[in-house]
Amino acid sequence: MNRRDFLKSCGLVGVGGFLFGNRGLDVKFGAKRPNILLITADDMNYNSAGVYGCGIESITPNMDRLASEGVQFIHSHVTIAVCQPSRSVWMTGRYPHRNGAEGFEPIDIDVPTLQEHLCQAGYTNGIIAKNSHLKPREKFCWDYYIEGSELGRGRSPALFYDYAKAFFESARSADKPFFLMANSQDPHRPFADSQQEMDKWGESLPFSRQITEDEAEIPGFLPELPDVRLEMSQYFTSVHRCDEIVGEVLRALKDTGFEDDTVVMFFSDNGMALPFAKTNCYLNSTKTPWIVRWPGVVREGIVDSEHFISGIDYMPTVLDLASVPAPDGMDGRSFASVLRGDKQEGRDKVFTVFHETSGKRRFEMRCVQDKDFGYIYNGWSDGKTVFKNESQSGLTMDAMIAAAETDPEIAARVELFLYRVPEELYNFAVDPDGLSNLAADPAYADQLSRLRGELLAWMIRTEDPLKTTFEGYIT
Repeated sequence: MNRRDFLKSCGLVGVGGFLFGNRGLDVKFGAKRPNILLITADDMNYNSAGVYGCGIESITPNMDRLASEGVQFIHSHVTIAVCQPSRSVWMTGRYPHRNGAEGFEPIDIDVPTLQEHLCQAGYTNGIIAKNSHLKPREKFCWDYYIEGSELGRGRSPALFYDYAKAFFESARSADKPFFLMANSQDPHRPFADSQQEMDKWGESLPFSRQITEDEAEIPGFLPELPDVRLEMSQYFTSVHRCDEIVGEVLRALKDTGFEDDTVVMFFSDNGMALPFAKTNCYLNSTKTPWIVRWPGVVREGIVDSEHFISGIDYMPTVLDLASVPAPDGMDGRSFASVLRGDKQEGRDKVFTVFHETSGKRRFEMRCVQDKDFGYIYNGWSDGKTVFKNESQSGLTMDAMIAAAETDPEIAARVELFLYRVPEELYNFAVDPDGLSNLAADPAYADQLSRLRGELLAWMIRTEDPLKTTFEGYIT
């Protein structure tokens, strides 16, 4: 169905820069439905937020405040740790091999989207920045479409406020419920005040606070080296600017009077763009800070450390909140009942994947994680193929390679990153940074066998094309 047919099916008519539907569409849904605001970070590690354990003073006051006003999920993951396919999962409720967007390509035309269903239910749909990461455009029924180029390369808190407020005000004029996706393009590379930024854009974008090298935290999966510390200070400067964007979008929501009848969710699309995080299946690749505020429904200051939620669950959950019937074929399921305070069975693990980088390099990976262990199958690892991704740009990887010449421990980490091994098993409960691979340890043979079985069962259930290769490896 093309864009014109979608608009016709939704009853939409043009009004200035927006398209609004006949409010009669709301009648069949009865009671007033909540507005939906999704705020995303771009390449931000889960533990870069203060409320998730970052020790830098006041690094994310707005995210922290949002968590205090709602529920903070501990076991929350994206499904695939790279920008476009991660976002395609959110808006289809399907794994990448089931929605057609395994990498940086559009979803299949016959796959239903969240925006199509909200449109048909009478919602106004808006997106601010990261627009091209949801394709094809006609599948997403955007009524408000502001690109990152209009928002200081997606990094201006003040402009996010202006455009978000304009959207909220126009939605009020239309007297319709709304869905807005506001996407910070921080802390994606190039990091604030970096040479990489100057090389790419010829300028350093404004920021209000510079995180010093002394303040910066180095994650446990990276070594303590001067250039790593410098790059982490630039990364955290970008994290703080991202938090300011979160704060400005929330301020626009409050200033327009929508704070009390809007469900707000915040999360990141994947981990930081550094080795052993983004474009992989490690804990630091897919674990994301996921915060939900729903005034009058979600109790304030809740920390949920019981339920696993995943990117595939976003679409079914939003449809549930909006009382919109869900289409067949989604892999995820709603956790709306969890938000209302109930327990939900079957939320004790998560399956994550990786297919290809933005450079179209295929590195097939699959992972199953529960509260204690994570098992990763690297279907591409043959001892010869060299891993290559965006995380190797900048300062950190070069510093690690240089240090590897004299430091055997760093040399081993570099070799693992570049070549990997077919199987990795980590006790993430005590080793969240994945430093000790237990796959060959006889003491963990039972855990290895169990997780192999769970991953194979998932592959069969979802018709994963990698199933045959995996079966051949483990049998």
